[in-house]
Amino acid sequence: MDSNLKQPDLEVRSKNIIEVDGLKFKDLNNDGKLDPYEDWRLSPQERAENLVSLMNIDEKVGMLLINTRGMGLSQKDKSQTSHNGVLDEGIVEKGESIFAITKVMGTTHTIENMNLRHFILRDNWSPAQMAEWVNAMNEVCEGTRLGIPCLIASNSRNENTEFIFGMNDAAGIFSTWPGTLGLAAAAKGDIKNGGDASLISQFAQIAHDEWDATGIRKGYMYMADTATDPRWQRTYGTFGEDPAFISDAIGRIIDGFQGESIGKHSIAMTTKHFPGGGARENGFDPHYKEGKWNLYPTPGSLENYHLPPFQAAVDHGTSSIMPYYSMPSIKKSVVQQFEGEDIPYEEVGFTFNHYFLNHILREKLGFKGYVNSDSGITSKMSWGVEELSEAERFAKAINAGTDMVADTNDIENLKAAIQNGWISEKRIDQANVRLLTEMFALGLFDDRTYVSTELAATTVSNPANWEAAYQAHKKSVTVLKNQKDTLPLTAEKMAGKKVYVEVFHKVAERAASYTEKARKECNELGQFTLTDNYEEADAAILFLNPQSGDYFSATPGLLELELCENKTVTALDGSTYEETTLIGMDHLREVAESIHSRGGKVMISVNVTLPWIVGNVEPLADALIAGYDTFYKAQFEVMAGNSQPVGVLPLTLPASEAVIAVDENGDCVSRNDVPGYDKDKYMPEGLQYAYQDSDGNIYKLSNGLTY
Repeated sequence: MDSNLKQPDLEVRSKNIIEVDGLKFKDLNNDGKLDPYEDWRLSPQERAENLVSLMNIDEKVGMLLINTRGMGLSQKDKSQTSHNGVLDEGIVEKGESIFAITKVMGTTHTIENMNLRHFILRDNWSPAQMAEWVNAMNEVCEGTRLGIPCLIASNSRNENTEFIFGMNDAAGIFSTWPGTLGLAAAAKGDIKNGGDASLISQFAQIAHDEWDATGIRKGYMYMADTATDPRWQRTYGTFGEDPAFISDAIGRIIDGFQGESIGKHSIAMTTKHFPGGGARENGFDPHYKEGKWNLYPTPGSLENYHLPPFQAAVDHGTSSIMPYYSMPSIKKSVVQQFEGEDIPYEEVGFTFNHYFLNHILREKLGFKGYVNSDSGITSKMSWGVEELSEAERFAKAINAGTDMVADTNDIENLKAAIQNGWISEKRIDQANVRLLTEMFALGLFDDRTYVSTELAATTVSNPANWEAAYQAHKKSVTVLKNQKDTLPLTAEKMAGKKVYVEVFHKVAERAASYTEKARKECNELGQFTLTDNYEEADAAILFLNPQSGDYFSATPGLLELELCENKTVTALDGSTYEETTLIGMDHLREVAESIHSRGGKVMISVNVTLPWIVGNVEPLADALIAGYDTFYKAQFEVMAGNSQPVGVLPLTLPASEAVIAVDENGDCVSRNDVPGYDKDKYMPEGLQYAYQDSDGNIYKLSNGLTY
């Protein structure tokens, strides 16, 4: 027992506080005496073990599931809310929404009767409103038999991005930084200039403070995956393709959010997606069946490129690891080794893969935390175990080493697996102890159950946080091409000249609204004279925001990486269809030609969320820039010369379709499991993987120009 611990400031809303040895404790089970799990002087593990011994099977089952939970503010029917509209009590029938894999009950029923204590928040209200919701959730929890609190998780909330479920559920409320690739571009630029990646540490610390104040205490982030297959749609959520840099960044992220060890002000991190999702089969994603395979055609690729960032995550004490949906392909892989041992391939998703979770993750990498599955592994993305019943899938995952199953409230099938004897109670207890140890360490049972709504509001609105984020936006800007010193567009160069600004997108409405926003931000900067008519402009600044594919369904053919409109492509079944990644390509050329006909300059910025093939637009540009969900204003500032360009590419841009071509057997000419900077080792004679522009600049990892 630690006698140095100070009396925490305890708050209860339905239970009592008792005094023992002149100290105060919560009597969470209302028995009038101090139980070990209520004793804040004991270690988190001792308390967890005691609590598990007091729990019934229903309480243990509920603890192993985490489900999406909406706020009452998002419930349109206010009669379906409680706690003054804070909690959502609506019932969603099975299949009514993406979240309703089984019937979803109201918040109070889910906590009191289904015994769930882990919830994913995807709503994006104000910090004070989120804090009030967390408090209301815990008030319901406190009133239950054992008074076990709840833990709220979220995906990233600090990046400037368009909404994508499960990756970027919320943006714009917390301090808003560039996308993950933008953080990498900025930090790698600092490293190239003789510094280090402390920008990542600053980001993590500031984001930590905002999350902690709001009461969101568990982060489903960040991606430690090394981007190796260029068509993988989730590339933008990674730190790029350099395993050494990703390892450094992930370590800094965990240190910043969690601290040296998990404590009362930590945000417990769930690092994903073990053992690395980058080794895709030609970009197809395992959210759908066409993408269920991870390929390892290259000897040593798993050990050299994909596992190092997870070793870093373990070394820095990540609280949890999320395995990927995908499964290793025997047919399209060579034998991989780890520390001199051959890795046997069991063709099941990594959540169900006993060897990967126990032998590699726990024994070899030394992982001590818990394993948290990705969403929907028992109902939808059950690759390799599709023939099993849902109860059998629960058994397979938990016996393989998965401790928590995500985005489900399917207590019936999990309980059935236990009652059928497919999962031992000993294993259920082990998983419960792991999960509860984290909750005790976070102080959720003691003085961190409830948070201050006022502190949430003031912490997130701190101007210093937003200014630090804006500086990162500026640093992320990457100049790829600067013909005849087009940039910077100094006041001297632009005297008496008019500038035309337009944003291009795959969706016409977004192109229009973003154009309005970009022009407004350009006007605010006050350094350029704008015109809405490109035919009278002396310069054009054109922002391209291409989009490709869909997160939950496969494209008929391979994911398109060229910037194109109405391009005829061939599907995997041999039929043809049209693909568009950017609308207005003819208009884009017209604008560029019009400007050039008057001797003017064209600046093109491409939003790099995927490693786009830029051959259709680079020749039109006098200056080509890469942004990463980077603010327009920050890009204008770099173009104007207010800031030196710092950013460098966090990944390599492919030269052409030829270097990512896939043959009739489904084999790619460049290796799916090897990062762009190393693909040339395996390319056929005469093919160079990285794009080279008309000035001779090569768009490969860590390249970026300065003025």
